[in-house]
Amino acid sequence: MLHYPEMAAHDTAASKAGKGSSGEFLNVERILAMVRRQIGIVIAAVVVGIAVGLVFLITAVPTYTASTDILIDKGQSKLVDELASASGVFQDEAEMLSQVELLKSQQIASAVVDQLKLDQNDAFLAGSPSLIRSARAAVGKLIAVMRPELPVEEADMAARRREAAIDILQGGLDVQRVGRTYVLRLTYESPDPALAANIATAFGSAYLDDQLQAKYTATRRASTWLQDRIAELRQQSYDADLAVQKFRNENGLLQTGTGLVSQQQLSEINTQLTAARAQTAQSKAQLDQIEQIIKDGRTDALVNDALVSTTINTLRAKYLDAARRQSEIASKLGPDHIQAVRLRAEMQEYERLIFGELRRIAESYRSTYAVSQERERSLEASLSEVTAVNADDNTLQVRLRELEREAEAYRALYDDFLQRYQQTVQQQSFPITDARVISTAQVPDKPSAPRTPLVLALFAVMGAAAGAGIAGFREYRERFFRVGSQVRSELDMEFLGFLPILDPADAKTGEQKATPSQIWGPGALATHVRRHPMSSFAETLRNIKVAADLGMPDIPCKVIGVVSCVPGEGKSSVAASFGNLLALQGMRTLLIDGDIRNPGLTRSLQRKPELGLVEVMLEQAEVDDVVLRDEPTPLALLPTVMRSRVTNTSDLLASASMGRLLQRFRGQFDYIVVDLPPVGPVVDAKAFAQRVDAFVFVVEWGKTSRQLVRSAIASNPVFQTKSLGVILNKADSKKMRLYRSYGSPEYYASRYESYYRD
Repeated sequence: MLHYPEMAAHDTAASKAGKGSSGEFLNVERILAMVRRQIGIVIAAVVVGIAVGLVFLITAVPTYTASTDILIDKGQSKLVDELASASGVFQDEAEMLSQVELLKSQQIASAVVDQLKLDQNDAFLAGSPSLIRSARAAVGKLIAVMRPELPVEEADMAARRREAAIDILQGGLDVQRVGRTYVLRLTYESPDPALAANIATAFGSAYLDDQLQAKYTATRRASTWLQDRIAELRQQSYDADLAVQKFRNENGLLQTGTGLVSQQQLSEINTQLTAARAQTAQSKAQLDQIEQIIKDGRTDALVNDALVSTTINTLRAKYLDAARRQSEIASKLGPDHIQAVRLRAEMQEYERLIFGELRRIAESYRSTYAVSQERERSLEASLSEVTAVNADDNTLQVRLRELEREAEAYRALYDDFLQRYQQTVQQQSFPITDARVISTAQVPDKPSAPRTPLVLALFAVMGAAAGAGIAGFREYRERFFRVGSQVRSELDMEFLGFLPILDPADAKTGEQKATPSQIWGPGALATHVRRHPMSSFAETLRNIKVAADLGMPDIPCKVIGVVSCVPGEGKSSVAASFGNLLALQGMRTLLIDGDIRNPGLTRSLQRKPELGLVEVMLEQAEVDDVVLRDEPTPLALLPTVMRSRVTNTSDLLASASMGRLLQRFRGQFDYIVVDLPPVGPVVDAKAFAQRVDAFVFVVEWGKTSRQLVRSAIASNPVFQTKSLGVILNKADSKKMRLYRSYGSPEYYASRYESYYRD
């Protein structure tokens, strides 16, 4: 069962939670629901794709593939000169791809044509008997008949056949590198399995012959060139060595084991000068130190020579002893005591003697400093002389090194070319190739194409892709109301439930037990709730009553308008069924057909009335004479008789007469259900809205566009303000299962089947 009215009345928080979950970036439940809805389209597309694949397999011509493997052996021959032998060592992908292109070249194909005489094989030149080729041949014959060609010479005809054979060979050939190895796999496809094997074998043989011929030609050309080059390099090497020796002798560039003599002298003098400068700096530092001590008059500061001086140490000891005794006497007898004065005089004498000794040491430092300066100046003069000589030698050495490098280069080139020449001569006498066939082509016993499973799988995937595209487009174009969460999220209105499509075969079910109706005939849709009062259909209508009672508890007589967006959504049937349900529950109920332009509720009656709502409002008839009673239930109906087109229907519904009429009915009934016109382009319902306590909005399930309903509600906010909720009418229970998602009220609807009796 698809109905669950008690679950449709969930609170706003639950609806917002559902709305939030549906807005996730990746909602697995929504994806699975879409798959369930569109799986039929995808399956149909897959079936069509497989059918097309079967047609292709039936019409396709089988082809056979023969293959042979060629190894490019790096280590087979090391005698081949890299310059002269067109390279026998393959170090990267580019070189292997070059060999692939060589195998596909016209030169190899031409050799295979000559070897197998394919230009004379009419069956080979005819190619595979495919539909396209047969059609092309038929068109060619027709053109030949209509426009005779000029006579062709025999040589031109042979050249054309040869070119055609080469083109066919290259079209059926494929060469691939096997992984990262040095193996090339050559395959050839042909409708003739034996011919495919012969051609693959011939390609391998032609490739090896081409390698040998290319290597022989290259080595022969290289040997001739190397002979001339070796003679030239021999003379150039001799002249370069001779020029080095002449230059050295003419400029006196004498050498020792470590270099030139001038360079060795320069190094020694530079070392001595560095040591002399260090000695001068040390002497200067000692002199400055002792002069600063003498200048400051510091008796406590000493230099190294003062420390080892016996005289200074003795005087210092006496000075310290006198200072100690003077301090003791001054502290006991006072600083002016005669003994303290005498001791201070002794201290001054000791101090004078100490500084005199220090001045003597300073004079020795000054003498040492002067000697160091003189030695430094002498070494600098010698260094300048040797530097001048060495500068001239260095200038000459630049030219000498250039001559030596030139001589060494000529010598290396001569040795290298002489070695290459020997290798080339050997290779020319015994040519070998770096490639060899490691697997010969065998006659295939099974066709390689078309591959039935692969073709069927490919067409099935293509069909599935097309079906998925169509399904995706259908989902993208989905713009109708399917579940209750869409009503809440799109319209911000309460969802009251689903009303299923009623089966006409069930029209008479329960007719004998139901309360008979004097207004509607047997099996009428409006009396379905009488026949099935415990059905899900009736339960949804009860949900309207509950919503009205809870929303308007203080209104004794509730005026409820039933509206829809467009005609044909079933609002009249909903209004009639709701009225019957209220009467069945003992409520005094009045049904008013307020759709004056299209009175669908009145047309569903068993007998057509003579007078109706228009006549009452125009005071052409009495209300009691027009109202129809459905005894014994407390149900009454005020029909609308359409005798002619009424242009001012909205004025009639909004008139004071209509207000007085409703006011009169409010004292007689508990519920007044008004079937109003659609709210789209018709303004009657909007004009009547002020007299209605609440509205029930009827939307046809899967037919009425969500955009249309949103636009209608936005244009008439009064319907949303006074709305009890939305009913999704004519819901298909089978299709409904495809739109439910896990956790939604629709998902658990089947658990409520025991509560209903349809």
